[in-house]
Amino acid sequence: MISFHSHVMAVERVERRLRRVTAALDGAGVPYAVVGGNAVAAWVGRVDPSATRATKDVDLLVRRADLDRVAAAIEALGFERLDLRGLVLFIDPDEPSKRAGVHLVWAGERVRPSYAAPAPDVDESERDPEGFMVLGLAALVRMKLTSYRDIDRVHVADLASVGLVTDNVRNSLPPELRARLDDVERSAASRFGDEDA
Repeated sequence: MISFHSHVMAVERVERRLRRVTAALDGAGVPYAVVGGNAVAAWVGRVDPSATRATKDVDLLVRRADLDRVAAAIEALGFERLDLRGLVLFIDPDEPSKRAGVHLVWAGERVRPSYAAPAPDVDESERDPEGFMVLGLAALVRMKLTSYRDIDRVHVADLASVGLVTDNVRNSLPPELRARLDDVERSAASRFGDEDA
């Protein structure tokens, strides 16, 4: 049975990994953006830190052309590079698990061939108040709605629940993704609509 203390320590290890790797990329002058659950937590935490959700890995959006520079910066920290079926990840020597590693997402490329749109470019990022580069809000919502797995729908609902999915964000989406956003918001409303009663 996993204790609460173990859970807290796991969350802290992910944060340390995120900070070490992004500091290394900043130091090397490599463009990147934090994406995935950590990006969602960074945005949600600006509005309501108590509404953030933990994640087990670090996802980074980078340009494929920068792979050698990315790898050099991260491997200098002692991480081990693994190439798996087109995916590149880095294993932290302090927690040698593929599930807890640093995963690369290629900017401007489809994460999966079936996706209707490619991942955003790193130039759609901004400096988070915590110091690392994070994908911009509209691009993050677009990326999550493109992936549309269970966790992506949960993440979009988290962003919406704290008021981050504004009309500007909604209007930036193509029609297919606006329809997905509507579905996420309807589903969230049906599940949690009675909480204020």
